Amino acid sequence: MKIQILGAGCAKCNNLTLATKAAADNLGLDYELEKVTDFLRFADFGVMITPALVVDGKLMVAGKVPAVGEIEKLLQS
Repeated sequence: MKIQILGAGCAKCNNLTLATKAAADNLGLDYELEKVTDFLRFADFGVMITPALVVDGKLMVAGKVPAVGEIEKLLQS
């Protein structure tokens, strides 16, 4: 599974990264985590507000930091 966090490195972006790592680890997933900071790549996903969570090329959430439990549900879908 490829997980991407889109953001410029702000506090919310870092919080989303930590929460996503926790959720993926809780589920025992085999994953690759990439932090995307290039604003031009954000447009590839249609992201206008960060942070954003992309799983296997699919935008899952943008503009907020969901709770770990919510991220677990997103990663399982």
